[in-house]
Amino acid sequence: MDDLPFDSLYRHGFARVAVAVPRIRVADPAYNVEQTVELATQAAAAGAVLTVFPELGLSSYTADDLFHQDALDAAVEAALARVVAASTDIDTVLVVGAPLRVHHRLFNCAIVICRGIVLGVAPKSYLPNYREFYEKRQFAAAREALEDHVTVAGHRAPFGSDLLFRASNLDEFVFHLEICEDGWVPLPPSGFAALAGATVLINLSASNIVIGKADYRRSLCTSHSARYLAAYLYSAAGTGESTTDLAWDGQALICENGDLLAEGERFSDHPQLVTADLDLRRLAADRLRTTSFADNVHDHRDRLTSLRHIDVRLPVPEAPVALERELARFPYVPADPALRNERCAEVHHIQVEGLSTRLRATGTQRVVIGVSGGLDSTQALIVAAKTMDRLGLPRENVLAYTMPGFATSTRTRTDAHRLMAALGVTAREIDITPSATQMLRDLGHPAADGAPVYDITYENVQAGERTSHLFRLANMHGALVVGTGDLSELALGWCTFGVGDHMAHYSVNASVPKTLIKYLIAWAVDTEQFGAEANEVLSSILRTEISPELIPHEDSSAPAQSSEATVGPYELQDFHLYYLLRFGYLPSRIAYLAWHAWSDPATGRWPDLVPADQRNAYDLATVKHWLGEFLRRFVQTSQFKRSTLPNAPKVGSGGSLSPRGDWRAPSDASAAAWLDELARNVPDA
Repeated sequence: MDDLPFDSLYRHGFARVAVAVPRIRVADPAYNVEQTVELATQAAAAGAVLTVFPELGLSSYTADDLFHQDALDAAVEAALARVVAASTDIDTVLVVGAPLRVHHRLFNCAIVICRGIVLGVAPKSYLPNYREFYEKRQFAAAREALEDHVTVAGHRAPFGSDLLFRASNLDEFVFHLEICEDGWVPLPPSGFAALAGATVLINLSASNIVIGKADYRRSLCTSHSARYLAAYLYSAAGTGESTTDLAWDGQALICENGDLLAEGERFSDHPQLVTADLDLRRLAADRLRTTSFADNVHDHRDRLTSLRHIDVRLPVPEAPVALERELARFPYVPADPALRNERCAEVHHIQVEGLSTRLRATGTQRVVIGVSGGLDSTQALIVAAKTMDRLGLPRENVLAYTMPGFATSTRTRTDAHRLMAALGVTAREIDITPSATQMLRDLGHPAADGAPVYDITYENVQAGERTSHLFRLANMHGALVVGTGDLSELALGWCTFGVGDHMAHYSVNASVPKTLIKYLIAWAVDTEQFGAEANEVLSSILRTEISPELIPHEDSSAPAQSSEATVGPYELQDFHLYYLLRFGYLPSRIAYLAWHAWSDPATGRWPDLVPADQRNAYDLATVKHWLGEFLRRFVQTSQFKRSTLPNAPKVGSGGSLSPRGDWRAPSDASAAAWLDELARNVPDA
């Protein structure tokens, strides 16, 4: 796919698919085929490479004993010939439902047609014969077939429920067909197909509607997609089916790995065409990492190796096809307020549970923490205070220290004191400038004598002095040092190794990214965790520039140093981190996703706590620049810091960087392969 334009979704492992629900007439294939061809043409125009229609859509599902009439059989044959002929000029693979006579038996079939060729036919495996269903009266099950090929519209094609259709021109696109009841049995055919490599599972259905059934179908399809790490496409019969005894809602669903990507309008009077962009590489990445999936494959290898593979060349558009799938700008932070609050509450409780358990296990009743007036130490202090509440200990057992240095601003120093007072912890201040100056003098550093030499040594002396004080204070008070550093800083190596913000007895923020830290604090404000006084200072901290505050500046009222000017915008780097750590994508794909998510602030949903004037946009050149910086830091220069991390609780499926958990990597790796791929495959503009 490298020959496709960079701005085509197909170049980056996505595929647009469609689920169609046409209007039909009972036992009128001539009418039904016209509706089918019309919707297929629309799907092709929308850039979909595959379009799925309902069960028995060419004949209608409710033909009952008319299925055994020669006239209907002849009309179905003519309709299939019409679909095959029309498909020559329609750039989408069609999956249609029709009854087929094979060896004097009638089978309920799904038929795959592409550019004038019948590629394969899958008969229904499980025929319902209970309550309102009597399919065994008319049809035979797949297991009753005597041959593995059938002739349809003059084309000899593979026949059976064991068919996998593999795209020769789109990696990871392998689809399998099952029909209605097949997806409801305890061990559906699609499960074995997924283990054999199918990533797109298709269900042609004619499920009638009763109270509550739509919710059950939706749950069933999303659950299948989650269990099988696959996409699941579902098309149910709709308007036009006979209502002699039943009603039909035409439910159309497209699911992926537990998520509902798209759903059509039920009970619609007009034809439905629902499209969605499947992320095939996400499915492949999850299957690669889920070792139990491979173990399950091994346990069923005899059945899986018997499945037949059919190559199909998908009609992938050569022109750019823009991705229509919404990507969250903040993958760690839900845009929906209710979901965000739920996420923040869960993370908060995980952090408190982690620290509480460590204190119980060690028999320790006090903690020591450095408070800077910035985001990370604020969240860690909140967790420490709530941990004391949980353990039934006084908040005074949180020994909080603000430690101003050479560049501490009035704003952060004031906010640190206000916050400690509002939370009711034991508040102290230690000025580290004398001890830091002495260390600079011991090192022979010119800054000890007032020279404006503000190098890394100058910065790290201050960071080291702070943490050194905290550990000695913990010794003196029988306490445990609570670390404050976050996941984003660890990913970028933006932390002082050893006796710095890299080290603690226990870290509570180590798997929480910077973007989520902000919302955890905002959640504490919104949910009134600490009262009005605390809310006021927390809100002030949220508005403060993110800064290490290590280099002096003439204006000492606010932080002058900007972390993001050096390591990149955290909102963008957290996006890069999520997709590299969670899925291991190519840099060019991450750049494409970031560009899609961040290029236009007017599109997509924003978390409601992001003010309009802070809704940033990043063009492709900016994305490429900061992604390069991220890759260099993450892969090549920062791992040695992560290899010696203190204990910390993992909070999210986005991953952590613990060397004992999610991330084991060499400290001396080269980033050349990543940077080269980025340079070669991402345009500069």
